[in-house]
Amino acid sequence: MAEPLLRVGLLSHRVTAEVTLRGPFGITADGQALDRVAAPGRWRAVATRRGVRLLDPEHRCVAEGGVVALAPSTPDAVFVAHDMTVGIRFHWQRQEDLAFQGLLRLESRGDVFDVVNEVALETYLTGVVASEMNPLAPRALLEAHAVISRSWIVAQLEARRSGTSRHGPARTFEETETTVRVVRWYDREDHEDFDVCADDHCQRYQGVDRAAVAGNAVFDAVAATRGVVLVSEGHVCDARFSKCCGGMTEVFSTAWGDLDLPYLQAVPDLAPGPVPWALPLTEEAHARAFVTGRPPAFCATQDVGLLARILPPLDHETRAFYRWEEILSQEELRAFTQRRTGVDPGPVRALRPLVRGPSGRIALLAVDGEARRVEVGRELEIRRLLSRTHLFSSAFVVEPDRQGPVPDRFRLRGAGWGHGVGLCQVGAGVMAEQGYATEAILAHYYRGARLRTDW
Repeated sequence: MAEPLLRVGLLSHRVTAEVTLRGPFGITADGQALDRVAAPGRWRAVATRRGVRLLDPEHRCVAEGGVVALAPSTPDAVFVAHDMTVGIRFHWQRQEDLAFQGLLRLESRGDVFDVVNEVALETYLTGVVASEMNPLAPRALLEAHAVISRSWIVAQLEARRSGTSRHGPARTFEETETTVRVVRWYDREDHEDFDVCADDHCQRYQGVDRAAVAGNAVFDAVAATRGVVLVSEGHVCDARFSKCCGGMTEVFSTAWGDLDLPYLQAVPDLAPGPVPWALPLTEEAHARAFVTGRPPAFCATQDVGLLARILPPLDHETRAFYRWEEILSQEELRAFTQRRTGVDPGPVRALRPLVRGPSGRIALLAVDGEARRVEVGRELEIRRLLSRTHLFSSAFVVEPDRQGPVPDRFRLRGAGWGHGVGLCQVGAGVMAEQGYATEAILAHYYRGARLRTDW
């Protein structure tokens, strides 16, 4: 198998965009090469009736067409995409200027255009690993992340090529006189025009500059695992990962479609031995004891220095990875529910977990209002329901503060950050720090999967 070439969506549905070229680039418009070379400097793209117009640093039109492409003329030429949105709809959302290798494509979509990076998969991975993890992280963690990030994107490419989806519909809506149920999950619905996006919705791909922070560490980790993927039952693994599992990893169906994969089991984030909490966490009493306690786990570390070495600077704004608390007022909860679902539940009497996954994450939550009951799933939709951005995870228990006929406030005590499926980034970092090898880390989180070199 040859190394795949990826189409990564950097910016979507833009009317204008600016890029700075670091080095010379050749220019084509609708497949026709131009004699002129794009010199270093700040260039601008504008949507027009004829497609996309490319303006040079002196604001002169250089090319126009349905697809305008800039190809690096030298190996070290890169481009900087300005005002990219990082962490879309998460609490760390911000605008950044990010540098990328490979081909820059400006692709018209009617009155707007997309900015797409066409890049070799292994080059793409250097950006992913350096964005998802701190480039100064232990070598075994960087290598493990290179393998799972490579596996995930190859699995997405295979599903796209075959035209198959194992995840089912992304949204269901049911309504009766007393109850509204909204179940939604997010996977590939925004990416029909390219293979993958550059943000957390897929996996972070924030360019080449981050990879150079630690010298050759990220490049060496990617090169050492070149072409290596996880496989199970003859298929490349859809190797999901999250920031912190909270002590127990989750199964696929809690976060996405009605399907569970053999290599994405619920795994205690511990060395082999007795589990120091009551199971199953699908039972409310067990989940409450687990979440309100702080049982030992790889990801339970409170070592600030270690967390700083594992996680990239973007994640350092948060310290409550393993256990956290949030308080919602009655007014906030009612407003959040109406905003997310379009239904006003009235004064909220209770928040009730209806379905929990084996990590304690809630897959279906009831908001019991005096006017209507609203049931919401799956885990990310629940997290977005109960916050202006999102909760860290849906593994939480509720403690109402009752001062009148309905609670004034709801205290949420939670565990972990993210969906919890697959590799736990904090837990894997602790394992690497403790001397676990790359293969042992992967075997811990992806039970039964094996390694295979595809190119």
